[in-house]
Amino acid sequence: MGITFRKETFRDDFTFKNSPEHIRRFPFPFHEDAYMYAVNIEPHVVGPKGSVLENLIDVDEHYVAEMQDRAMVLAEDPLRCQSLPHMTLAGWDLLELLMEQQALGYPEHFTLRRDDDRWRWINRPLGIDDTFTFGDTSTLPYGPMEYITRQSQGDFCILDQRDGNLWMDAGMVTTQADWSLDFDIGMNFFEWHAPVPLAHEKGIFTRALKFLTNIQQGKPARRLNWTMTINPRLDTSPENYHKWGPDRATVTSENVGDKVHLRVELQSFWRLPRSNGIVFPIRCYLIKMDELVTQPKWARRLHRVIRDLPEELASYKGLTRFRPTLVEWLSKLDDGSPTSPGFGPD
Repeated sequence: MGITFRKETFRDDFTFKNSPEHIRRFPFPFHEDAYMYAVNIEPHVVGPKGSVLENLIDVDEHYVAEMQDRAMVLAEDPLRCQSLPHMTLAGWDLLELLMEQQALGYPEHFTLRRDDDRWRWINRPLGIDDTFTFGDTSTLPYGPMEYITRQSQGDFCILDQRDGNLWMDAGMVTTQADWSLDFDIGMNFFEWHAPVPLAHEKGIFTRALKFLTNIQQGKPARRLNWTMTINPRLDTSPENYHKWGPDRATVTSENVGDKVHLRVELQSFWRLPRSNGIVFPIRCYLIKMDELVTQPKWARRLHRVIRDLPEELASYKGLTRFRPTLVEWLSKLDDGSPTSPGFGPD
């Protein structure tokens, strides 16, 4: 049975919402009642059926709407997709990876057929049926990275590994949490992470870089990251801050359940076979507070996490303006009882 794709928007009238089934599969990022940055990287292996980890590249009910939103962002600002000249081979690596994973996990929606270098790609949800020559950019309507990431949920950064470091030299970034590909393109690992508070002092990024530069082909890794967004807006880029920044001042005790969204990124890291680069998919999931608190464990735990979050992290994540209102609202759903171990709902 195939996925039923929702008709919804992530801008203007904001009709996005999660089905009850999608709420329970949401990747809640807190395994305990407190949060601090850590090197929370683990092997990216297949997880439980019905979870976002059932397949290594997740496709869900928001797929078609997210791809429509990506197309709108790119029409407004083509610089959200950039690839430095030496990254074309890595783009072909990424195309192969995403086509293989989507066809493997969702054969009712995607088909990949290969006859040596002659490939046929069928994407039924988006009505695409293309035949092309692998490695020949002239046979695609876009470069290989842009072609496949216009058909894949989440953002994608391709990192070139050289001089003992990782360099952000290509990417498709339209659903980011207040950072800019156009600003970060060409930077190394430490440069683009420079704004993150507390983590540098703890040596987290030094350890993370050591781990990432040793990732082997066929052994991807993953981690969860999170922030909060007002309204279900995918594009919270610095370039469009004037559109979404003022929303933080609109949260009240009456609308907090509808407007405030937990935004979770499932970040994975894959070694690419031909280019030896690393691709960094950043898959964004959104859930409004009214949906999240249908799971009582999550409501209690989120209250404790946000209430006790260090001020530096709350400021970095942009929560300061509405944090007191959110904590007060969540406190009414926290009876003080213990929460069970792990991420999942009870």
